[in-house]
Amino acid sequence: MTKTRSLLRAFSTVLIVSGALLLADAVATLLWEEPVSSIYARIEQSDLQGQLDRLEKVPPTPVERKALAKLPDPSRRLAFAARSLDRRTSNGDPLGKLTIDRIHLSTVFVKGTDAGDLRKGPGHYPATPLPGQRGTVGIAGHRTTYGAPFRRIDQVRPGDAIVLTMPYGRFTYRVERTRIVPPTAVWVTQRVSYDRLILSACHPLYSAAKRIVVFARLVRSQPRGAAA
Repeated sequence: MTKTRSLLRAFSTVLIVSGALLLADAVATLLWEEPVSSIYARIEQSDLQGQLDRLEKVPPTPVERKALAKLPDPSRRLAFAARSLDRRTSNGDPLGKLTIDRIHLSTVFVKGTDAGDLRKGPGHYPATPLPGQRGTVGIAGHRTTYGAPFRRIDQVRPGDAIVLTMPYGRFTYRVERTRIVPPTAVWVTQRVSYDRLILSACHPLYSAAKRIVVFARLVRSQPRGAAA
């Protein structure tokens, strides 16, 4: 009887501890982000930063160097460098750094928006151009899991700066507006009369019913690296 009572007491303790851990996980997810996937994302981000640092040190090929020399116009050099980066990267590879001071965000974003890509960080829509090319640059990110990079994207305000630092250039965008749209609103990535950036994420929190989209206009391009 004593042994049975001890086993029941031990089992009860396990249930209480498990329940407390589950409750703590739920509270953490509600207040900020899912803890387990957050740790995974931090490890991935550290690795991505290292990859990005190495990518920035890769010199242009002899063919690229000759082509760049024939492009004195900075905008054409940036477009050429963007195409070169697109060719040499695959889904899940780092592309650049995304910074938004308003929400204290500084994160590496990757190529692609598949589930595996977004586990690493915000992902660039493959059907949209890279910064430096004409059109609408599109980037998606999580709000509650895998580091929740876009958790506070709803706090971004018109006039805020969003900076994309690529191996070949630094691009500054100014937020124009934020809209809530259905998941089928593919028009948000369409090309307009000026170069812009859109950031998208599920909305509201803990739901994929809609999307929150931040629209920002390109206001400054600064070549760096091979494009400088």
